[in-house]
Amino acid sequence: PGARRHRRVDMPKDVKPKRASGGGSSAGPSSAPYHRHVGVELHHSLGQHLLKNPLVTAAMIEKAAIKSTDTVLEIGPGTGNLTLKLLEIAKKVIAIEHDPRMVVELQKRVHGTEFAHKLQLIHSDVLKVDLPFFNLCVANIPYQISSPLVFKLLSHAPRFRCAILMVQREFALRLCAKAGDELYCRLAVNTQLLAKVDHLMKVSKNSFRPPPKVDSSVVRIEPVNPPPPINFVEWDGLVRLCFNRKNKTLSAVLKHKPVLQLLSENMRTHLAMSGGMDGAEEQTREMPDVKSLVARVLEETEYSEARSTKLELDDFMLLLSKFNEVGLHFSG
Repeated sequence: PGARRHRRVDMPKDVKPKRASGGGSSAGPSSAPYHRHVGVELHHSLGQHLLKNPLVTAAMIEKAAIKSTDTVLEIGPGTGNLTLKLLEIAKKVIAIEHDPRMVVELQKRVHGTEFAHKLQLIHSDVLKVDLPFFNLCVANIPYQISSPLVFKLLSHAPRFRCAILMVQREFALRLCAKAGDELYCRLAVNTQLLAKVDHLMKVSKNSFRPPPKVDSSVVRIEPVNPPPPINFVEWDGLVRLCFNRKNKTLSAVLKHKPVLQLLSENMRTHLAMSGGMDGAEEQTREMPDVKSLVARVLEETEYSEARSTKLELDDFMLLLSKFNEVGLHFSG
C-alpha cells in the first residue's frame, strides 16, 4: 500500500539506433544553458553532465568488481556510456532515468545489440520509485539529489554489496570526513553509522560534457550488514541537534531552552504511548526536570564540555543510550 508505480520501458522494435556523433566538435560554449550530445540538449539546471572520459568509466567498473551473476543498479544512465560497459559484465542492469529524451536515446543505443535483453530501463524519478532488487550500484548520480539518494540506498532491503558513486567532490569529502576534520558533519556521522565509506579517486570537471563548475570524486559505500540496532530517526534527531550548533559545547546545545522544551514534549509523548499515564494523568502529572536529567547524563559521560565536531560514532551511541535510559528521547 502506498507504493508508487513506475513505468518499465520495453526496447523499441522498429527504431534504428542513431550513431553517437564523434569527437567534441558539437560542443557549445560552456556558458550555454545546455550542451548537445547525441542530439540531446543537456541542461545544467538538471545536473546533466555526461561522463566522456573512458578511463574514468573503466576505473569505476574495475573498482566495482562486478561479477557475472550481479544485478547492477544504475541511476541517471544518460545516453549509456557507462551502461554499455556494465551490460558487458553483469547478469542484468536496471537503469533508472528521469529524462524521457535520455530514455529514448538509451533505447536506440541498446536496441538490436546482444545486451538488449539484459537491460531493464525504468522511466521514473529515482527518489519516488520503489527500488527493485539489486546487489551492486554503479552510477554517476545527479548532484542535486546526492544526499537523499545515498540514504535511500542505505535504507534499501535486502542490503546490497556496495555502491560505486560519482559525486561532487565536496560532497565526497564530507561523506568521508572523520571527527576533528573541518568538513565533519551530520552527513558524515549518519552515513558512517550505516556504511563504510572510502574515497577512491578525484575526477576533473573536464572529464564531463558539458563540464560542471567543480571537480568530482568517486566513492565506495559498503553498507554495514546487519545494520546497527539503532532507531535511526532518534539517532538523527540527536545528531541534528548537536550539529545545528556544532561549535558550541554539548552542555550549551542541549540545555538551550527550545531543546529542553522539545525533550520535555518527547518525554510526555513516549510516556503516553508506552501506557505510562492516561489522558487525565497526562494533564496533572508533574514531569521530571528535563534540564537536570540532561546535566546528569552529560556529567556522567563527561561530555559537558565536548563539541560535536570532535565526537566519534561510539560517543554519539553512548550519549543516545544514556539519554534513553533516563527517559529522554530525540523523536516524538
